[in-house]
Amino acid sequence: MKRIIKDTTHLLEIKKSKFITKLFYVTNIEQVNQYLEDIKKEYKDATHYCYAYIIDGIRKLSDDKEPSGTAGIPMMEILNKKNLNHILCVVIRYFGGIKLGAGGLVRAYSNSVKEALEHTETKELEVGYLIQIEADYKNENKLITILGKNHILSKEYQEKLKVKAVIKECDVKFLSPFSIEIIEKIWI
Repeated sequence: MKRIIKDTTHLLEIKKSKFITKLFYVTNIEQVNQYLEDIKKEYKDATHYCYAYIIDGIRKLSDDKEPSGTAGIPMMEILNKKNLNHILCVVIRYFGGIKLGAGGLVRAYSNSVKEALEHTETKELEVGYLIQIEADYKNENKLITILGKNHILSKEYQEKLKVKAVIKECDVKFLSPFSIEIIEKIWI
């Protein structure tokens, strides 16, 4: 599986209609909803806001009042063919006055997503874990050094140091001197 490295915006014009494709790296539904809300504010005059997203096993799409099956499904098919995960793809359409027909809409939405993906980089997803670690304060620097190339989410200073982090599967072995609780297996 792959994910995009950075968010991307791409414009495609077909018969005076503008198709603005926006790609976002997302990890949860709340992010998806926030991006969709922000897009509707930013592009408030648009005719349609079609989207498709994949977050692990969760897949959802919308034609947003385009004829059924002409936007969301073609967009999702491209995301699936590219083996993408943690992605939200939104195509904002400004109708240009010329009807494209069902086949034309399918091609327009497909091509819009394909071209946007050609303008962004992807990387292979790795198996990782959301973990919590307990350590003595004297080992804080060692722990932070080990976690350095991973992502520390929070630190709590109580009786012992408690750290929540996202770590690659291959780096778990370096944490063997510490008390580790694996909260969840994830893709990173």
